[in-house]
Amino acid sequence: QVQLVESGGGLVQAGGSLRLSCAASGTIFIRNAMGWFRQAPGKQRELVATISSGGSTNYADSVKGRFTISRDNTKNTVYLQMNSLKPEDTAVYYCNLRSFRTMSDYWGQGTQVTVSS
Repeated sequence: QVQLVESGGGLVQAGGSLRLSCAASGTIFIRNAMGWFRQAPGKQRELVATISSGGSTNYADSVKGRFTISRDNTKNTVYLQMNSLKPEDTAVYYCNLRSFRTMSDYWGQGTQVTVSS
């Protein structure tokens, strides 16, 4: 089993920045991808950004140029630096780990990000 613990959400004004962190623990195989998804009220959960254990990244078009995902494999931790935040970025942000060995998905409990206009 894998446990994911997120931190770093909060309230920020438009144009501001936040940094999310997600630490994974448990049985973690080397080949995996970690990432962030978000869900706004009344909307489906959507991908924000992912990063593989080898460092390959993928971003939603809506956050390209504003958000940066990174990871520290020695700490099994993934980060999401969010700059130039917009009110439409308001959502609950969920950390995800996908194990390529078991093809299992694991989720964190979510952290609220609120951007005021």
